[in-house]
Amino acid sequence: MAKTISDLPSEIAPHTATNRMPDSGLKGGIFIAGIDAVTRFAGLLASLTLAFMTVIVVYEVVMRSAFNLPTTWVAEISVYSFVALVFLGLAVGQREGAHIQVEMLIDNVAAPTRRWLELVGIWLGLIFAGVAGWEMYCFTVSEYINGTRDWGLLATPQWIPETPVVVGYVLFCAALLRDICMKTAPDAFWRRAALPLVIVLILAALVLIGRSDIRIAGTRLDWATFAIIGGLIVAAFIWSGARVGIAVLALVAITSGLFYLTRDMSLLATGLILVGGLLFLLIIGVPVGITMGIVGLIGLLFMIRQPQLPILADRSWTSINSFTLTAVPTFVLMGSLLVQSGLTVKLFDMLVVWFGRTRGGLGHATVGASAVFAAVSGSSLATAATLGRVAAPEMTERGYSNRLTYGLVAAGATLGILIPPSIAMIIYGNTVGAPITVLFVAGIVPGFLLAGLFAATVIIWSYISPSAVPVGDAYSLGEKVRALIAVLPFIILITAVLGSLYFGIATPTEAGAVGAVAALGLCFQQRKMDVSTLYKVLYETVTVTSFIMLIVIGASIFGWVFDFLRLPRELVNTVTGWDLQPWMVVTLIAVFYLVLGMFIESISMMLMTLSVTYPIIVALGLDPIWFGIVLVILVEIGLITPPVGIVLFILRGMSDVPLRDIVLGVMPFVVLMLGFVVLLYLFPQIVLWLPGQMG
Repeated sequence: MAKTISDLPSEIAPHTATNRMPDSGLKGGIFIAGIDAVTRFAGLLASLTLAFMTVIVVYEVVMRSAFNLPTTWVAEISVYSFVALVFLGLAVGQREGAHIQVEMLIDNVAAPTRRWLELVGIWLGLIFAGVAGWEMYCFTVSEYINGTRDWGLLATPQWIPETPVVVGYVLFCAALLRDICMKTAPDAFWRRAALPLVIVLILAALVLIGRSDIRIAGTRLDWATFAIIGGLIVAAFIWSGARVGIAVLALVAITSGLFYLTRDMSLLATGLILVGGLLFLLIIGVPVGITMGIVGLIGLLFMIRQPQLPILADRSWTSINSFTLTAVPTFVLMGSLLVQSGLTVKLFDMLVVWFGRTRGGLGHATVGASAVFAAVSGSSLATAATLGRVAAPEMTERGYSNRLTYGLVAAGATLGILIPPSIAMIIYGNTVGAPITVLFVAGIVPGFLLAGLFAATVIIWSYISPSAVPVGDAYSLGEKVRALIAVLPFIILITAVLGSLYFGIATPTEAGAVGAVAALGLCFQQRKMDVSTLYKVLYETVTVTSFIMLIVIGASIFGWVFDFLRLPRELVNTVTGWDLQPWMVVTLIAVFYLVLGMFIESISMMLMTLSVTYPIIVALGLDPIWFGIVLVILVEIGLITPPVGIVLFILRGMSDVPLRDIVLGVMPFVVLMLGFVVLLYLFPQIVLWLPGQMG
């Protein structure tokens, strides 16, 4: 399964930077202590940058809407701040073990084999980060020499906002080296001394070579790239041993050779080899972002007639230099602050009181809490973690069966990326160019309709198995009113976020910042916030943002190779050439996502596949907004699909309920959601009606 540590509560996180290190690793040393100190400082800078970005975006909303004095600098500065916090956060994410991987294989092997596979993945990550960081350095120096300025109103010299990208890659390399040193420590002194010596030699070679792009005769490698890749493979042999070194060398060499041979192959064969290389690295546990980055790197070197390594720098910068994506950390921050405020617990309590003795009342309260929390968090994992702590124990304590309880909580969690605002919709809209406001509006009716179907399922379950759904308690009108008053702050927050969005006060990108500031105010109002807690929330948000954006960077590099080879166009021509009915093609795409969703995290899956599936959908004449909502639902199903849906494991980690019961409980909801996708295909106006009313 695909996991991310930072989205999970601390009590269920499978491993962290402090407890995931094997006994054989180094326990200290100046090198590791130094990297830890620098990484913590980078985390502090990134956290402060996130706070600064959030504040200035809210400042822009207030000045524009209240005083009709829009700024000329906020959009540009906020994007540059976002770029800085993303790249400074890469090292933080690595240190905290947050960069996600497909753990289908490594979770089922012996500890020494797992450590070996993880080391191979880290060395590959170091190769990618080293080459990408060098190319970014060359690109930034070139921008400085040429005096390139941004097209924005500030006409900012481009080297200034690009410098944090270079620094971020350097820190990411340092954090990767730290993990390598923590996982293996050779006994021989000469081997321990050789690693820093090799690193120094690589840096010295880069200084001597400079920014020149001189090729090694008879090869496709320039001297700088050869020094980085060759030096790091030698370092892998020396520090981590022959077994790891051979694996890293073999993966790089075999992939390079196969990619080079594709130049004389058909596009179909080329696509299969490219995707095969990607899937193989994912299966052995290489983090998703690094997998796409390293495959893209080798593709740029060997699949194209002329190597195009500067694309690494171009995509590292352009894929993150987007005002739209600044919404991702602010929505994550808002969700974290909401959990911190404690109002999510009060919201659930209020719904329990109001549904009272309704058949399956506690189940309906869980669905309602899922829908409301989804409407302000944008994250299914956050919704699952919250309701797993609040709703599930309450339901089981009052006599609800484990299967219904955890199946309903798992299904309810999936509403987190369907009911707007939604991080998945932001990523989809940014990737394919669909308007995010329209996507948000399009998700409202399907989201609440699906929530209604979940509630109906609870009622049906209560008739099929009455013992699984006990009768709830009755509450007086006074108790209901008092419970409603307790969640008024929560209602104010929803109004702040959705009201600012739908009344045009704030854009979808700005609404996250407005919600984060409002949620912070609620934390202070509830007396659940101090400086150290605020820093912790900001730090965790940076960690989550870093792994999401590393996937965006890797997908952008991989997607460039994929597009340059004209593979999407060929696939579209192939599919349309089959002369299949649209429903058949949609069915094939749905099956593809369902299978992929069993093993790969949702955003990773979207970014890896949209360059293929989106052109096919457009060629069929289907609406991109409709497809965005259907895609989000398919991704949701992947989160709860056995055997490895991540939400299932979150709930299993938070309880002593057998995984088998959780799986059996969620299956009726999986079937329901698949039927709902069919309903949306037959009646697309369920998705498109409300956007059509926007005028």
